Amino acid sequence: MLSKDSKIAVVGAGAIGGVTAAFVHRLGWDTEIICKHQEIVDKIAARGLRIGGVKGEMTVQLKAVKNISDLTGPKDLVLLATKANDCVAAAQQLNPFLKPDSTVVSLQNGICEDLLAEILGRERVVGCVVSWGATYRAPAELEVTSQGEFVIGNIDNQPDGRLPAIQQLLSAVYPTRISSNIMGELYSKLIINAGINSLGVIAGVTLGELLANRKIRNIFLALMREAMAVADAMGITVEPAAGGKLDYYKYLATQGAISDFKRHLVIRMIGFKYRRIKSSSLQSIERGRKTEINFLNGYICQRGKEHGVPTPINDAVRNMVLEIEDDKREMSLNNIKDAVFFGI
Repeated sequence: MLSKDSKIAVVGAGAIGGVTAAFVHRLGWDTEIICKHQEIVDKIAARGLRIGGVKGEMTVQLKAVKNISDLTGPKDLVLLATKANDCVAAAQQLNPFLKPDSTVVSLQNGICEDLLAEILGRERVVGCVVSWGATYRAPAELEVTSQGEFVIGNIDNQPDGRLPAIQQLLSAVYPTRISSNIMGELYSKLIINAGINSLGVIAGVTLGELLANRKIRNIFLALMREAMAVADAMGITVEPAAGGKLDYYKYLATQGAISDFKRHLVIRMIGFKYRRIKSSSLQSIERGRKTEINFLNGYICQRGKEHGVPTPINDAVRNMVLEIEDDKREMSLNNIKDAVFFGI
């Protein structure tokens, strides 16, 4: 059970990890943050971690180290906030710093929980959905861009006595809800990311321009339908998205021109609300980094293959993003005209 004497580590000093570490430490928890780059470690040591945005301005002094191997000792709780691509390597390095009853909370985009459980043990891993936004301004300078919540839960959907204490800790950042269906919550966010994040890379534009395009909205809906078919085959009940406003089952169920109009309207409203934002995957490409495509559309493709569910549109999107990562294709709205999407 967590107490104020518990030792906390946050792995990853990017937008989500850095903001979370700052607020948790400011509330009195003994927190250590692992940064990937020495420049960030040095800046935190010299002047602290600076946070701005919708939650106000603050600077927090906390211990930062470059490598997991540099941690000062075993941890009771680890908040794993690496990119999905780095989570397996991080989990392998964490094992020596975990006690038998330590807990690791996954803050990744996509669904990494099963992979982490294979390395750390299912009893150690807690699933988490992050539904607030932050961005990286400069080394050790982060900005909270949108309000929201955490959702946490046992990955086997079992009662879990650890969750109230983790809920209390994460509430230092944003309100935290305990779910009895965390895999359904994670999958719900996965569907949104598999559309917005991946199509944002393919088109290379902001969400406003992206979702104003009817062809793109049709592809988004096709991705969504495939993802829901895979969820059904996996036995996952997908939770509503957008704070409970988007029930995928009802949203996709009805047919006809009026229903289709309403579906497109919802997506356009999302695009308008976040019209100036670039998807996190697009930002990764612009920084010369890989996306998390294999944990987004790639997850849907892999699970579809395992369960005999065709996912041709998700396959095409995944492959196109991989081509962009490998400099074999330019980001452009012209990609939407590609023959792989013929008939949508």
